[in-house]
Amino acid sequence: MNSMLATGWVAGIFALLIVPLSVQVSLRRAKTNAVFGDAGDEALRKRIRAHGNFIEYAPLAVAVLGLVEYRGGASWVVWSLAAGFVFSRVMHAIGMLFTSTPPVRAMAMLVNHASFLAAGIWLVSSLT
Repeated sequence: MNSMLATGWVAGIFALLIVPLSVQVSLRRAKTNAVFGDAGDEALRKRIRAHGNFIEYAPLAVAVLGLVEYRGGASWVVWSLAAGFVFSRVMHAIGMLFTSTPPVRAMAMLVNHASFLAAGIWLVSSLT
């Protein structure tokens, strides 16, 4: 039986990461009285996008990783993808929230895209 260990780890880490991202948005909304949108507040806008970007990519990363692991991907492939997905999500959030220049986010997105490409290629090739 496949224990889906890597996927479990990544899903758990992502569950832990979404909480501070969400709380940061909520706290800033309370401080700025912004019920909808960003009320023109740059800090709130950054927090919303850090949270939004995480929500846009993390669920698919877990699903894709889970499929690679379930279909019998080599351990090194599965754990490399897991590391790439976690690294990219953490670094993107750090880049959005704590830096004012794009290199950290750019590096995170390159790793993110490379991980998705590798997983997608592996999955498609494993089906033939």
